Parts: sequence; C-alpha cells; structure tokens
Amino acid sequence: MQYYATPLAVLIDELKKLPGIGPKSAQRLAFHLLKVSSEEAGKLAQAIKNVKETIRFCRICFNITDKDICDYCRDPKRDDAIICVVEESRDIVAIEKTREFRGRYHVLQGAISPLEGIGPDDIKIKELLERLSEGKTKEVVVATNPNVEGEATAMYIARLVKPLSIKVTRIASGLPVGGDLEYADEVTLGRALEGRREI
Repeated sequence: MQYYATPLAVLIDELKKLPGIGPKSAQRLAFHLLKVSSEEAGKLAQAIKNVKETIRFCRICFNITDKDICDYCRDPKRDDAIICVVEESRDIVAIEKTREFRGRYHVLQGAISPLEGIGPDDIKIKELLERLSEGKTKEVVVATNPNVEGEATAMYIARLVKPLSIKVTRIASGLPVGGDLEYADEVTLGRALEGRREI
C-alpha cells in the first residue's frame, strides 16, 4: 500500500537516493518542499538543472568548474613546482581553507579500491604522469584520505613518481587539535609520532 500521493512518494524515493538521507530525512525534506512557495521550489530545481548542465572537469587538473580551465589552474600566482594530489574536488576546498598551500592541484576522481573494482586506470593517474612529464614539477604532495584505499593510492603514485626524480611527500596524519592521547587509536598515535617536527 502506498502511503502518499504518487508525486510525493516519487519525490521521497528520489531524495532517499542522496548520500546521508534516510527514509525519515527524505520525508522531512519532501514535506518541507511542499510548504515552500512554487518560486522557491523552482529555484532549487533550476539550481540542480544548472549544475548538471554547466559543471564539468577542468582539462588540466580535473577539478570541477564551469569553465574549460578552473580558477586554480588559471591563477598565475600559484607555484607550478608543486602539485597536490587529492581524491575529490571537495578535498581542494578543505586544503584551501588552511591557507597553507599555494601550488597546483590534481584531482584523481577517486582512489584505488580493488574491492569496488576501481584500479589505477579508472582514476586520473595517467593524466598526472602526463602533467609531470612537462618537467615543471619538483614535488608531488599526495593528500589522499588516510584509509586503506587512500594509502594504497598514495603508495602506487609514489612508486610511479619517484623514478622521475620528483620529490614525493605525503600529508601527515595524526591527532586532532583538542583531542586526548588516551582516546587515540594506535595507528593514529603512531602516525602522529612519525610525523613529529621540531618546535
């Protein structure tokens, strides 16, 4: 038995497909959309349509953009000698918020994950090597996630890049500011010790 009118049931089903949205959240969102004006609902629908029609990947770094080349790649003030390799475009935003990095980026659009059938040819590693062959890069910072897939991807990239006489570094991982040592797991605490620096 269907509990809601068909258009509402379809909306709820579509909203449930979004990451992090379960049945209850989908219902709340659907009922919220029912309450807003047609104009507001139309703005949301138009924003979704615009994103699907205008957003594409930068032809240099594969970041998402609405232009042929993204703002980071077009910025003449950024350092060509260093490329930070990330898994997804949203990782660039996290790094940019630190205001610590002024180099270039390369978005892999994923990580190596044999269990999910994602190999090196399924992400933008070949394109990274093509960029490195231009000879401008002196250092590659691998900023993949500190999980099994991210570590496997980092090791694979390091193995390919080191023979090119380019320095390969990995972002440090360890304890969050405000965290307590007694609650840290052994791997995190071990990484924090490995990544220690002089003060």
